[in-house]
Amino acid sequence: MATNVQGRFLWYELLTTAPRAAQDFYTGVVGWGTDVWEGAGAPYTLWTVGETPVGGIMNLPEDAMKQGARPHWLAHIGSSDVDRSVRKAAQLGATVMREPFDIGTVGRVAILTDPQGAIFSIYAPASELPDPEGWPRLGDVSWNELAVSNWEEAFDFYHDLFGWEKGEAHDIGEFGIYQIYKRNGIRLGGMFNKPPEMPAMWIFYARVGDVKRGVENIQKGGGTILNGPMEVPGGDWIVQFMDPQGALFALHALNPARL
Repeated sequence: MATNVQGRFLWYELLTTAPRAAQDFYTGVVGWGTDVWEGAGAPYTLWTVGETPVGGIMNLPEDAMKQGARPHWLAHIGSSDVDRSVRKAAQLGATVMREPFDIGTVGRVAILTDPQGAIFSIYAPASELPDPEGWPRLGDVSWNELAVSNWEEAFDFYHDLFGWEKGEAHDIGEFGIYQIYKRNGIRLGGMFNKPPEMPAMWIFYARVGDVKRGVENIQKGGGTILNGPMEVPGGDWIVQFMDPQGALFALHALNPARL
């Protein structure tokens, strides 16, 4: 198992009711390529940036739909020992949705919800993975945002589980504090208190060159704009949207002055 991955976002997976249509939508909006991986037994479609796989797409399982699951994105967060991390997460109040299981020769995975209900995965890859260097590339997920009822309790949970550190805290008005969190001093994303009508969830932002052009592609592909486009502190731009099947995702363009 890899030993350098603790607390790192390693893989992003879309579970959806229409994989072929979703592929067409996201390749147009984010610019991802796709490839087919046969290593899981059944064909599995990969999202790619250049020749590098960054995630995947699969059918939302029928048993999950029967339990009320809707199309959604799932992040696989690194651990050197999935079984040990799952036991610790359960002790901290998480719910284990699927016990640890092996994926071919790729690694070991478990699916959980945190104590406030946001779904995530713990993933131990079978081999060492190099840490990324510099800014996220175009097409990489560049920001990982958590919306929960109590971000302070959420931070304590993920800090205890993965070792994440607090970064800057920003006052965002009616939503209170937006807390940046880090891994090894590198910013991974932010946490904030969601509005009551919103479920606890993770929101992922893919880096694009131009958010306004991204909005045009979202609308052309049949997606729905939920928030933005808007400028955020530091001069970056974001937009949140729902894809045609109902999964929430977001785009992020870096301020050119930061590059």
